[in-house]
Amino acid sequence: MKVTPFAPLSSLLTPFLRQLDRVRPAGATAASLGLTAPLRAGALDLAIFTGHLFLYPAGIVQERRAAPLPPEASPLPTEGRAHPPVVLLHGFVDNRSVFVLLRRSLARHGWRHLVSLNYSPLTCDIRTAAELLGHHIEEICARTGHRRVDVVGHSLGGLIARYYVQRMGGDARVRTLVTLGTPHEGTTAVPLADAHPVVRQMRPGSPVIEELRLPAPGCRTRFVSFWSDADPLMAPVTTARIEHPDLLVENVLVSGVGHLALPIHSGVAAGIRHALDGSAPATSSGEDSVPTPPAEGSGSASVA
Repeated sequence: MKVTPFAPLSSLLTPFLRQLDRVRPAGATAASLGLTAPLRAGALDLAIFTGHLFLYPAGIVQERRAAPLPPEASPLPTEGRAHPPVVLLHGFVDNRSVFVLLRRSLARHGWRHLVSLNYSPLTCDIRTAAELLGHHIEEICARTGHRRVDVVGHSLGGLIARYYVQRMGGDARVRTLVTLGTPHEGTTAVPLADAHPVVRQMRPGSPVIEELRLPAPGCRTRFVSFWSDADPLMAPVTTARIEHPDLLVENVLVSGVGHLALPIHSGVAAGIRHALDGSAPATSSGEDSVPTPPAEGSGSASVA
C-alpha cells in the first residue's frame, strides 16, 4: 500500500522535502533516488513528534467516562447500532493524545463509543497491562450494553491488546484488533533501551513473544496489522506483521510512513475504518491486503 503524506504536516514540510529531492549526485540512478523515501518518512515523523509534544500534556490524565450502569439496570439495547465501542491504546512512553486525529476521523464517520485509555508510564510488565486492559473492556461492555469491542493499538499498545486476546481469553470480548507498528515478533531497535523491563519483553525470543507463538485454536478475534517499510523502530520491519497459523489475520503494508505517523495518517485512518466496518474478510497470515477506501482529503491509496 502506498499512501500520500498527511496533508497539513506535509504542507509544512514541502520546502524541506523539495530540498531533499534536489540534493542528489549527478547521474544518480533510479535506485539511488529511492533513498529519499526514508528521509521523507523521517522528516514527517520529526514534524509529528514536534507537534505531539504540544498535545502530550493534555493526554496525561485519563479521559472522563460515563458512570457504569447500576446492577439493577437493564443493558442498553444494541440492535441497529452499526459499530461496537472502539478502544484506543497508545504505545510505549506515550498517552492517549496520539489518537486525537484518528478519534476525530472515526467520530466523523459514525462511531459513537470511542474510548482512549492510558496505561501507567511506570508499567513494567505486558501481562499486567493486558490484565488491566481486560478490566477496562469489561467496564466498557457493562456501560454500553455491547458484548464485544474493537481495539486499535499503536506499537506496544497492540502487543498488550494481543496478549489479552490470545492469552487471557480476551477473544470473547474483542471482535477486531487493529495494530499499528506493533513488534509482534520482537524488535532489535534501540538496544540501549534494554534497561526497561517492557523493552526487554519486546525483544525477539522474550517469554512474552514466545507465549504469543503458542497455539491459539479457536481464537474468535480478527486481526488487522498495519506495518510500514519505513518504520525505524521495527527491526526488521516485517516484525510488525502477524504470522500465526491459528489466527485470522490481514497484514497491511503501508509504504513510506514512519512509526509516529501511523496513528495520524489519513490513508491509514481510512484503512482502519474499513477494517472496523468488518466488510473485508480476514485472510491467511501470510498475505498482504490493501484497504480499498481512499484516504481522506488529498491522500489516496494505491498498490505500490
